[in-house]
Amino acid sequence: MKRNLLRIIGASVVLGGCASTTTIDEFRPTTERMDLDADEKIVVLGRRDAGHYETDRSFVSCIGDEIDSSTITVMPEQEFIDALYPWFEPRTAPKGLKRLQRLMERPMIRDKVAAERIRYLVWLDGEIETDGHAGSMSCAIGPGGGGCFGFSSWDKTAFFEAIVWDLEDLTEKARIRVDSEGTSYLIGVVAPIPLLTPVRSEACEGMGEQLKSYFTREVS
Repeated sequence: MKRNLLRIIGASVVLGGCASTTTIDEFRPTTERMDLDADEKIVVLGRRDAGHYETDRSFVSCIGDEIDSSTITVMPEQEFIDALYPWFEPRTAPKGLKRLQRLMERPMIRDKVAAERIRYLVWLDGEIETDGHAGSMSCAIGPGGGGCFGFSSWDKTAFFEAIVWDLEDLTEKARIRVDSEGTSYLIGVVAPIPLLTPVRSEACEGMGEQLKSYFTREVS
């Protein structure tokens, strides 16, 4: 009876899917698109506080991949950090516009940014949290074989904020926040069947597409 009930629950979850809900909020002082010269680049930099906090590197890369295209060039994060070493390491990277403005007053930093043709810096901060665990799962091996039985679920929430800074006039051009949440499941009917909610991919796609829409490449 229990096994049949579990199969019904599992079928309901499969049919219902593991969809996530994604919300995007944005603030822009102007609706004008951000122009890029033919060889200018964008950098997506994740916030990192040495020793205790780090924005998911794979999410930073995902946002960069979403923006990068045949007309928009995104400089890889690590390449940027190495080129500007040590000014954008976790201990020294600016976490606000005023700090960035002071940093860019240094001729060696300003000249290096200009030489690398970096026009916009997308400052990314956020994380993915997992909570709300429910249910249980047990697995055993016996003379007749083995298997798992049970049902568990957990909630995942992704929340990220991106700030676009113009490195030419040192102003904030846009601010975007994305929140994505959903529930993942693990069903044990002989073999564990994971059904994972796509909060990370949906948050990346939503934020990346929104950021990409801001930029335009000038055609000579």
